[in-house]
Amino acid sequence: MERVEIALEELGFNKGMGRYFSHPDTELLIEFPPGPLSIGYSPVSSTNKITIGNSTLNLLTPTQCVMDRLSAFYHWSDTQSLAQAILVTALHDVDMKCISDWSTIEGKIELFNRFREELDKSTKGRQ
Repeated sequence: MERVEIALEELGFNKGMGRYFSHPDTELLIEFPPGPLSIGYSPVSSTNKITIGNSTLNLLTPTQCVMDRLSAFYHWSDTQSLAQAILVTALHDVDMKCISDWSTIEGKIELFNRFREELDKSTKGRQ
């Protein structure tokens, strides 16, 4: 992690609390969560990969991104994360059965149903 910190500092990032880095030109943060990577209580077994030069980035799939945002909503009542999950779902193909099954495992099927209702309201306004 030390090499990452040095590289980010060279790009103008500042190490904040814990595993977060900020840059003065954006409100967005970079986070390096501890492994193994998981969403809620479920480990992530595969990711999308993007290669740039000699580097490979492992990225969450759109479905995993929705699950990650819903995890914040489910466990911390973060309504901004609910809105983000709705936006990602509206813009990308996601596996709703996978998200529903995962929500059941998390013990949050009632909140998944709220997500579906909010998603339905959101998409009706766009038609």
